[in-house]
Amino acid sequence: MEAGKISLLLLLCVHVLSIGVFGVPETCPADIDSKCGDKDDWEGEFFPDIPKIKYEGPSSKNPLSFKWYNAEEVILGKKMKDWFRFSVAFWHTFRGTGGDPFGAPTKMWPWEDGTNSLAMAKRRMRVNFEFINKLGVDWWCFHDRDIAPDGKTLEEANANLDEVVALAKELQGTKIHPLWGTAQLFLHPRYMHGAATSSEVGVYAYAAAQVKKAMEVTHYLGGENYVFWGGREGYQTLLNTDMGRELDHLARFLEAAVAYKKKIGFNGTLLIEPKPQEPTKHQYDWDAATTASFLRKYGLVGEFKINIECNHATLSGHSCHHELETARINGLLGNVDANTGDPQIGWDTDQFLTDIGEATLVMLSVVRNGGIAPGGFNFDAKLRRESTDVEDLFIAHISGMDTLARGLRNVAKLIEDGSLDELVRKRYSSFDSEIGAQIKAGKADFEMLEKKAKEWGEPKVPSAKQELAEMIFQSVL
Repeated sequence: MEAGKISLLLLLCVHVLSIGVFGVPETCPADIDSKCGDKDDWEGEFFPDIPKIKYEGPSSKNPLSFKWYNAEEVILGKKMKDWFRFSVAFWHTFRGTGGDPFGAPTKMWPWEDGTNSLAMAKRRMRVNFEFINKLGVDWWCFHDRDIAPDGKTLEEANANLDEVVALAKELQGTKIHPLWGTAQLFLHPRYMHGAATSSEVGVYAYAAAQVKKAMEVTHYLGGENYVFWGGREGYQTLLNTDMGRELDHLARFLEAAVAYKKKIGFNGTLLIEPKPQEPTKHQYDWDAATTASFLRKYGLVGEFKINIECNHATLSGHSCHHELETARINGLLGNVDANTGDPQIGWDTDQFLTDIGEATLVMLSVVRNGGIAPGGFNFDAKLRRESTDVEDLFIAHISGMDTLARGLRNVAKLIEDGSLDELVRKRYSSFDSEIGAQIKAGKADFEMLEKKAKEWGEPKVPSAKQELAEMIFQSVL
């Protein structure tokens, strides 16, 4: 027993000497028993067993490496990192617990202490930037109440946010910035009837104050976009709802946001993120087409673009490709929330996109759009409830990034081959004519078209070649 005490004493002495004499830097273990994590100057390793993720190529079997995403590689005239502008979503990555309506949380990360204190918020922010740096991305996204605790008053909540944002500003340096920020206007009970569409004017005012502050901190952090997701902006029944009044109020709210953005000199893009339902029965920005119609009605088209989330697309009865194309052809495609849902499940599961075919279709729209900067790809996706290892956070993001990178590489193959583009060109080739040009110019009236119909007789309608198009598409996967 005495020998054991002596050995322990010797080990402690050696440790002290190694710090004092040899200058070994102080670090903190990333566990909830560590007290040094509360110090302002703490710089501990939260992921000591995870190296910086590197590109190793398709033959690599290392799960902590990129097989298809090579940030500096140029494809179709741009570096891969510039096509994607990948972003880490703070809420799913660092606030996701694995809990669901039927079960308790399954994730207690080593750095968590079980509280939502200001000290814990600062620790999470350090985790966030270590993760971002090791993953090798330059962007992150946040809700105000995800990164800092709420307060008993608006003033207290703002003070909490200011303190955490000051740390984020210090940690992100000059290279990393928010892809976008937003205000969480759906969790607190005050927003049970909505925020901008609430039946209570006091809630409307509170929501405006919260957006004002969230926009300020997004601007302060160098954010390039600001998102509006109206999870409670809708209704459960029309029996007690004045839909016209609520839509008018929503438009006035967004107009005020535009005015304040300009007042503070924020040059970022304002984005609306459509979703059909959940948590409301019907959400007003149901899909891309509905959102585009709303923006046109209220004269907001030049002020907003659309953030397409793939899982929301399928909830609205569309494919992600459909929603991206709808936004693109309307000049409104601004950002992509990269995730997917399970076709057997009818709710927003927010899974990482791993379907190569879907990723190829997504990238087909993005390439046709010429990219989506200053938007990007935000991983609005979370680990499955049963995935509880710290390395799973990295593996999920690597898999999502590699999947989209394969999609981009596949699009490059399609463009180089040219067969699909030629098939589409030939399908519409009858409009590449004098009468087709007149139709496009709006100069073909019904009398002219009737004359042509009589002259030509019964039209010969060719095959659409859908199976051939699908064959060509599948050949590059």
